[in-house]
Amino acid sequence: MISKQQQKYVQSLHNKKYRNEFKKFLVEGEKGILELVGSDFEIEKIYCTEDLGNKLHTINPQVRFELAKENEIEQISTLRTNKGGVAIVNQKSGNLSYNTKKLTLVLDDIKDPGNLGTIIRLADWYGVSDIICSPETVEFYNPKVIMATMGSFSRVSCHYISLVEYFKNNTLPVYGAFLEGENVHVANKTLPGILVIGSESHGIGAEIETYISQKLTIPRLGHAESLNAGVATGILLDNFFRDR
Repeated sequence: MISKQQQKYVQSLHNKKYRNEFKKFLVEGEKGILELVGSDFEIEKIYCTEDLGNKLHTINPQVRFELAKENEIEQISTLRTNKGGVAIVNQKSGNLSYNTKKLTLVLDDIKDPGNLGTIIRLADWYGVSDIICSPETVEFYNPKVIMATMGSFSRVSCHYISLVEYFKNNTLPVYGAFLEGENVHVANKTLPGILVIGSESHGIGAEIETYISQKLTIPRLGHAESLNAGVATGILLDNFFRDR
């Protein structure tokens, strides 16, 4: 049984203020928790159903968890329905050591948690291990972001820093997603490199645009005004890695 004190503690982590204060975050649902136990994240506590507990024990008998009823789990979860569990996890320290061997994604003020989660999942699919985020980009540890990654949060790192400072020391080619630019299907793209994705409403900001080496666009054949940031990222990544 989950005590009222522990319930209050877990529920506080729904709020960014307390996630920052306690340096913790939540992983919810069976898929995310199963991915979590195979990662290098340090787990403080797992509350889960007996079914998920059996799966965790099979994967790693050393994993410690506390069994709880489904209705108890739903009371501490941000999800409307949660038949798996909730894990309390330590945030990683802000170590800015990232891989530049392939392609690095840079996000300029992505606001929507679903978009960030989708982009992290796409990065994982294409083997991109690091994402550089502007300070205004939605928080990596937001529960909606973690859920949308479908477990990819355990393999992709997000680094929140000033993009201006980041680009000042950069020597790699920088590609940017624009409505007007060179057709990504035929443009010459070299790796290693950097791909910048702008905000959902304003695109890449003027200050960051000055660091773009080559503007890329996804050719529009129909009449839609624009593409979702996550969808656009997927199309661009596929064009970078198609022949590699």
